[in-house]
Amino acid sequence: MPRVMCFGDSNTHGTPPLDVLGAPWQRMDAATRWPVVMAADLGPEWEVLEEGQPGRTTVHDDPIDGPHRNGLTVLPALLESHAPLDLVLVMLGTNDLKMRFGVPAQDVALALGRIGRTIRASGHAKAVMLVCPPLPRAQGALAAIYEGCEARGQGLPAMVERIADNDGFAFFDANVKVKVDPLDGVHFAPEAHVRLGRALAQVVRSTFGAT
Repeated sequence: MPRVMCFGDSNTHGTPPLDVLGAPWQRMDAATRWPVVMAADLGPEWEVLEEGQPGRTTVHDDPIDGPHRNGLTVLPALLESHAPLDLVLVMLGTNDLKMRFGVPAQDVALALGRIGRTIRASGHAKAVMLVCPPLPRAQGALAAIYEGCEARGQGLPAMVERIADNDGFAFFDANVKVKVDPLDGVHFAPEAHVRLGRALAQVVRSTFGAT
């Protein structure tokens, strides 16, 4: 049975679009979240593991929300915990585009490459897919936190694809299937989760079906 770990942030965890900053913790039901949708489409012969954490960055300690949000820091423990894995699907980078970090798209792409190489070097997963997340917009409830993100994120999909090609990782641009919800400019509406889950199931099956 092929085993897939979905390593991501709040959009992998299933946080719904927020209507106000500081809203109580929420999570979409399992049937709605894209990793579960992907698992349903792949069928019972696949095992899909959800590893999404709200606020998770690629390689940055968050000075406000805490160092435990650093994806690179927690990754080795997660890989050991879930090994052996056939595929790790990485969708990170949205939180890197917050104003507090101030990093450009190129640095986000390079950080994703480092994540991918760390997974490969661990020996706990056979393959890596880098998924470029839908680009955030500074609007709605999270506008102040993401001020300037459109400019910082410009060109990110092409940069992540280049990193994936150079390092021999699979690549998928989620921007071709879904957009962020205008309510907060960051999270996905339920129908977007369904579209993304189904699209990724098709890509995973066609690319790794013989794993």
